[in-house]
Amino acid sequence: MALPESKSAGSRTENQLRLIKKYPNRRLYDTKTSSYITLADVKQMVLKQEEFQVVDAKSGDDLTRQILLQIILEEESGGMPMFTSDLLSQLIRSYGNAMQGMMGSYLERNIRAFQDIQKALQDQSSRMVGDNSRASQELWSQFMNLQGPAMQSLMQAYMEQSQKMFAQFQEQMQTQARSMFSGLTFPGFPAGQGNKNEPDKT
Repeated sequence: MALPESKSAGSRTENQLRLIKKYPNRRLYDTKTSSYITLADVKQMVLKQEEFQVVDAKSGDDLTRQILLQIILEEESGGMPMFTSDLLSQLIRSYGNAMQGMMGSYLERNIRAFQDIQKALQDQSSRMVGDNSRASQELWSQFMNLQGPAMQSLMQAYMEQSQKMFAQFQEQMQTQARSMFSGLTFPGFPAGQGNKNEPDKT
């Protein structure tokens, strides 16, 4: 039985990014290993920070976000969900909002900041135990067990401060927008009509 992807096509993407093809039977085909893989395998690629793309085998549409969302859904359905119902509700309310694009950037920056903190702590623990990765993992686990509540409080305070800064930035943008349009003259409207603080001279 012939594999659905030829080796020549696989070699074209091997030096670029790992190409995963999704077939109508919901099976995922890895063109790099010429084998079918599971969603758990794709999750491992994410954890290993491998560059990959999931496309529809027939249409060629990019399905990477769809697969990533599916992984998140499975993780959230597990025993230790990351997002609360309140946070998910706030995210849903952000869709269609004028600030939707900025909200995405705001969340991405905060996640990257959290990852930077995590990486710095992991690097520090690695320096303490040398190249012994197992000892490093055990030390990291012990540290998180002891300092978990403190780290959670630290990140919560950071997120709250970031949220306040975002709210202040949003208010500043609105103020600047009002001041910018208050001095403009539109055809058919007398100059200064938009100034609500000026008394009516009729």
